[in-house]
Amino acid sequence: PESAPPLLSVDVTGLVSQFARSFVLIFPVYVLGYLGLSFSWVLIALCGLFWIRRHRGGKSSRLGRALAFLEDEEEAVRLSVSSADLPAWVHFPDTERAEWLNKTVKQMWPFICQFIEKLFRETIEPAVRGANNHLSTFSFTKIDIGHQPLRINGVKVYTENVDKRQIILDLQISFVGNCEIDLEIKRYFCRAGVKSIQIHGTMRVILEPLIGDMPLIGALSLFFLRKPLLEINWTGLTNLLDVPGLNGLSDTIILDIISNYLVLPNRITVPLVSEVQIAQLRFPIPKGVLRIHFIEAQDLEGKDTYLKGIVKGKSDPYGIIRVGNQIFQSKVIKENLNPKWNEVYEALVYEHPGQELEIELFDEDPDKDDFLGSLMIDLIEVEKERLLDEWFTLDEVSKGKLHLKLEWLTLMPTADNLDKVLTSIRADKDQANDGLSSALLILYLDSARNLPSGKKINSNPNPLVLLSVGHKAQESKIRYKTNEPVWEENFTFFVHNPKRQDLEVEVRDEQHQCSLGNFKLPLSQLLESEDLTMHQRFHLSNSGPNSTINMKIALRVLSLEKQARSPDHQHSAQVKRPSLSKDARKSSFKPQVPVSPTPDPNKPVPASPVTDSEKKTDPAEKSQPANASPQWAAELSRSSSSLHASNLSYSPSHLSVKEPTPSIASDISLPIATQELRQRLRQLENGTTLGQSPLGQIQLTIRHSSQRNKLIVVVHSCRNLIAFSEEGSDPYVRMYLLPDKRRSGRRKTHVSKKTLNPVFDQMFDFSVSLPEVQRRTLDVAVKNSGGFLSKDKGLLGKLLIPLASEELAKGWTQW
Repeated sequence: PESAPPLLSVDVTGLVSQFARSFVLIFPVYVLGYLGLSFSWVLIALCGLFWIRRHRGGKSSRLGRALAFLEDEEEAVRLSVSSADLPAWVHFPDTERAEWLNKTVKQMWPFICQFIEKLFRETIEPAVRGANNHLSTFSFTKIDIGHQPLRINGVKVYTENVDKRQIILDLQISFVGNCEIDLEIKRYFCRAGVKSIQIHGTMRVILEPLIGDMPLIGALSLFFLRKPLLEINWTGLTNLLDVPGLNGLSDTIILDIISNYLVLPNRITVPLVSEVQIAQLRFPIPKGVLRIHFIEAQDLEGKDTYLKGIVKGKSDPYGIIRVGNQIFQSKVIKENLNPKWNEVYEALVYEHPGQELEIELFDEDPDKDDFLGSLMIDLIEVEKERLLDEWFTLDEVSKGKLHLKLEWLTLMPTADNLDKVLTSIRADKDQANDGLSSALLILYLDSARNLPSGKKINSNPNPLVLLSVGHKAQESKIRYKTNEPVWEENFTFFVHNPKRQDLEVEVRDEQHQCSLGNFKLPLSQLLESEDLTMHQRFHLSNSGPNSTINMKIALRVLSLEKQARSPDHQHSAQVKRPSLSKDARKSSFKPQVPVSPTPDPNKPVPASPVTDSEKKTDPAEKSQPANASPQWAAELSRSSSSLHASNLSYSPSHLSVKEPTPSIASDISLPIATQELRQRLRQLENGTTLGQSPLGQIQLTIRHSSQRNKLIVVVHSCRNLIAFSEEGSDPYVRMYLLPDKRRSGRRKTHVSKKTLNPVFDQMFDFSVSLPEVQRRTLDVAVKNSGGFLSKDKGLLGKLLIPLASEELAKGWTQW
């Protein structure tokens, strides 16, 4: 039989919960009655409960609105604020406010108005006159743009899907101007004008191209993406429309013409750098080419010794030639103090006022190469002379001469004298692709398009470009994961004979080591081009159907232009004292540069050596260092001479007696330092290094800042200091502003270890007014630090600079 359903079902848990809630509500009432309290306490409790619940609800509501605002800012603002008059930066979160730009425009507005007036009178007025014969007497009688500036309500900058060489901005502009522009057509006695203009819209500003030099932006382009809202309040428009040539127009048509003129594809381009300057920045042309004939040397020092120095031998000399960052190394001539190299090098010169020809001779040894002398020649003098064939006395050594022939080659954009150049270097007969150069090939690698995917289908390659002319090859940088790479790189090639040689270009995939296309350009085509220049997209062979590479290629003929001179003209290249001393070069021996090959017998034979009596440079004609002051050099010479005459005991009279400044001799106790000091002072006394600061130099920038009321001293560097040991010195610079020699008034640089040419580039300041500082003297001392408990501590040199100069507010930088 079926079981009967239960007669009673009780929810015990729910019953207990309901009983507890009822008890909690009734028990306080019972307690109030039991204690005999008023019913008002019940009302107070209920009010407190309601206030707590309301406070919690308001807090939850505010938190919910804040979270909703973060999730969808635009929708939250639309729901809470009327969006009729809100600016764009409220509607679209990626549009930013530009109040700083509005303040800038407001400050510039008077000058912008001047520019607009000039634009109307010099550009628009002549254009209207030339548009129609009836408007030949058109002129503006009054142009007043008004005092209300243009306002920018928001700025949006695009950061995605844009070319890396440009910056794109959208400006939400609004202009409501109370301008007055009156015009007149005298032929028809017509006068009209504009009382006010309103324009609202989105203006796009494109900054391109971005360039690697100031002002960093090549040009500025302005246009509207769509037709802006334009309203013009005319005066005398009816009279204007009665003029022949304008009678077919109306108010609406005129507004449409003006509006469309501002909309793409029409644009206003403001070049910040002229087209020529942009071309030069993107496509730099060297100032010239320096051809260096490294011929021979005489009377070099013998550095090789035998039997622990008892027997002196010869040297194994070689030379290192530097022009900027271009380094050449000659071959080594074994055991010869009068070596003959007869080698030729060619170097590019981009900025000849800032570049010098540096030559150093070394003796090759198995362990460490010995220094045989150095030479530095100012390239400005070489450019002036065009051709120099001289014997130069080596610096920083007791003896030795070097024979050089230097040619300054000008880059010519025409091929008129190419045959003459080819004959001079014997390139018209031989079939070689190397030797002396007759031309320079300058190449600007811009970009490529539609490159194939390489070995794997639907995968972007890692393209690079291999460029070669004859036996010389260069390689571009790698652009990863793209079939439309942009390189923007420059390359140069020396060309032996452009009539026979070709430029070979190959685009390769670095990832799969396969070719993506190539082409060959005979350089003879450049000879037929205008200005020997080609700028175009070249179609790639063995590549995709539309694969191209964009390049600009120029050929420049190297011409030696000899200047006409009088028969009694004498010249001598300006030889500078090297900025690096022998001890400082010990770390730069044997640079990793390729040794030049054996000279080609077809190369031109250098001119016969000129006798020393005819071409030797007079030491008195050697100039001072570039930044040296003659007055400072003279003072240094006098102080050094007096220092030597007084047995190296020098103490300025105005220094404090309690803390005397030690002399150089008292601090130099090492034999090597004393010997070097005496040798330099002997050279100074004999006049062989006059004006070249044999005790060393320090470069300082000194100026007084009136705003900060401080004397600013920048310690840049020192050079040609005295060596305290075979490893050099550990110099630092100490300064006082005399007569204050307290510890708090001392300024010190950091210590440069084991160098005779330290670079500090540290700035210090002294709190002193301009009238006061002109009565003070700057005490500068270069000291050797040495190690802890070292005997090598001491003074390397000292300088007292009077500050009573009117140029102190402007400042100066000197050695």
